[in-house]
Amino acid sequence: MATQQRRRTATARATGGEIPQRAFGRAAETVSSLGLGGYHLGLIGTQREAIRIVHAAVDAGITFMDNAWEYHEGESEERMGKALVDRRDDVFLMSKVCTHGRDRKVAMRQLTQSLRRLKSDHLDLWQVHECVYPNDPERHFASGGVIEALVEAKQRGLVRYVGFTGHKAPEIHLEMMSHDFPFDSVQMPLNCFDASFRSFEQHVLPEARRRELAVLGMKSMGGEGDAVAKRVVTAEEALRYAMSLPGVTTTISGIDSMRVLRQNVRIARDFSPMSADEMQALRDRVRSIAADGRFELYKSTAKHEGDVGRKQHGFPSQDEVAA
Repeated sequence: MATQQRRRTATARATGGEIPQRAFGRAAETVSSLGLGGYHLGLIGTQREAIRIVHAAVDAGITFMDNAWEYHEGESEERMGKALVDRRDDVFLMSKVCTHGRDRKVAMRQLTQSLRRLKSDHLDLWQVHECVYPNDPERHFASGGVIEALVEAKQRGLVRYVGFTGHKAPEIHLEMMSHDFPFDSVQMPLNCFDASFRSFEQHVLPEARRRELAVLGMKSMGGEGDAVAKRVVTAEEALRYAMSLPGVTTTISGIDSMRVLRQNVRIARDFSPMSADEMQALRDRVRSIAADGRFELYKSTAKHEGDVGRKQHGFPSQDEVAA
C-alpha cells in the first residue's frame, strides 16, 4: 500500500489529519478505522458517481472496502471493481459469500464471480454473509458446506483471511465461534443503542476479543440513520461511539453521497476515543428508546434480510411481502 500511504500523507498535509489505522486482529497489517460499505454503492444514482465516491474515499485514506456477492445483484461489486482498477494495491478488499446454507461448490462459484466483478485475482478478506437464521451455523459447518470453501479458497491463495457476518442475534454469532474454526474476523452491529437491546457489544465483542479476531463494526447509526434524522443522536456521537469500543478494528459506514463521505471522513480524522464515562452517559441517554429495538429493526424483524437468504430458507421476498 505504498501508493496509498503517499496519498494519505499528501492529504494529511492538506487537511491537517489522517484517518487512524488499526491492527487487523492477529495480523501484523493495519486497515483504516473507517470502512466504506459496499451496499450503498448500489444505491447511488449512476455508476460514474459511485466510482467518484470510491476514488475520493481512497484518496481520503479509507483503505477498508466492504462488499458482498448479492448486493444489488452484483452491481455493488461491479462498481467497486471499476473504481479500483488502478488502486487495488491501495486497499484491503473484502467481499462476502452468500450461500445461505448451500454447499461448497456454490460458494466457490460465487467467489469466482466476485473476483471477476471486483477485477482482482484475490480478496484480502472473504466472509460468510448474513448469519441470521438460527440454523445457519449448522448449515455452514455441515459436511460439504461453505466453511469448507473458506478453507479451500485460503489454501489456493484466492483469499487471505476469512470471517463471518450477521446482524440478528448474539447467540448465532456465539454459535458460529463455538465451532473453534480459525476465523480471522467477525462483523456485527455495534452502536450506542445495541447496549440496551439484544447486545452484541456485551455478549459477542468480549468473546471476539478473547479469540483475537478482527472486529468489524457496522450499523453505527442503526442501519438507516433514523436516530440521526430524528435528532436522537448526532452523526458524530454515533460514529465516535462505535469507533471507541475496545477491540474494534474498523467501523464500516454506508456512504451514498460526497456529503456523507466528507462528514464521516472529518469525524474519523478528528477522532479521539470517548472516555468510559462519556460512553456510559450516551448509553444512559438513549436507553429508554433503545430498549424496545426501534432503532435496530434488523434484530427483531426480517426487514434487513436479503432476498437470496429468504429464498434459501423458504421465506417470501421483500417484494412479495410488500405486495
